[in-house]
Amino acid sequence: MISVEGLSKSFQVAKRSKGLGQAFKALFVREHTTVQAIQNISFSIPQGEIVGYIGPNGAGKSTTIKMLSGILVPDSGSCSIMGYTPWKERTAYVKHIGVVFGQRSQLWWDVPVIDSFELLKDIYRIPAASYRATCDLLIEALDLQGILHTPVRQLSLGQRMRCEIAASLLHSPDILFLDEPTIGLDAVSKIAVRQFIQTINKERGVTVILTTHDMNDIEALASRILLIGKGSLLYDGRLGELRARFGTHKTITVDYRETNRPIAIPGVTLLSRTPGRAVLSVDMERARISSVIGELSEQVDLLDVAIEAQSIEEVIVRLYKEHQI
Repeated sequence: MISVEGLSKSFQVAKRSKGLGQAFKALFVREHTTVQAIQNISFSIPQGEIVGYIGPNGAGKSTTIKMLSGILVPDSGSCSIMGYTPWKERTAYVKHIGVVFGQRSQLWWDVPVIDSFELLKDIYRIPAASYRATCDLLIEALDLQGILHTPVRQLSLGQRMRCEIAASLLHSPDILFLDEPTIGLDAVSKIAVRQFIQTINKERGVTVILTTHDMNDIEALASRILLIGKGSLLYDGRLGELRARFGTHKTITVDYRETNRPIAIPGVTLLSRTPGRAVLSVDMERARISSVIGELSEQVDLLDVAIEAQSIEEVIVRLYKEHQI
């Protein structure tokens, strides 16, 4: 469905030194420097897949999404999405995609939400019956009943983001580009949005490309991740493979009857210890959890044991460090 080959994009950024003299000079002679936002990016995505597109700030994620959605034209490379070249056939192409940018709105700021939906219905020329059915589904799934007649400018960020997601799906797109879709949402709303994305992916086969700094979104939705850093694609693989590669440690929290006896087990690092509680990190390549718990029971009088796998944030940070980004 999506095929990207050798995509590159650079920007000319105005350059100016400090001082009043330099500011005056810049009025007549403008110096520029070239910033390479994207460099030789290539990947392909089949229909119905949810892909997490991640990387640190300034890595080029939003630039890539803007090129894939036809907003920006690349300096070089090619992109074919559903047979369209996004920036060349934008009018026909946009009927098949939905786009949500966390910091930008596609809703009309001074009119009620439902009026924005009606305007989008006319823009996309959605048949009345199809619009009504889709709109009712989105309103219920994203809990929009109470804010439909509220002007967009009066909505909280979380409320607006739910409306933005609904607006992007009114025309039943085949591909959904999500750039920070859960920004500003509370925990309940985040779960509702994630469940909704999973539903449209499974039931309608909607392909989703998700860019976010919330690794919980990635873990909940994406089975595959693309890591971009310094404008280049550094990793393309399954999240499970990444966990197997970097998730070699587990954390054990133990509660025990207070004692001054030392805790020392090969392959285990004591992270913290307070009276009656200790937190340990277990290197799974050097020690088995069952053996560690057995040795702990011999050293202290155990009351409770909790085992946690390495968080997705820790796994991603290790991946960042490997690529020095």
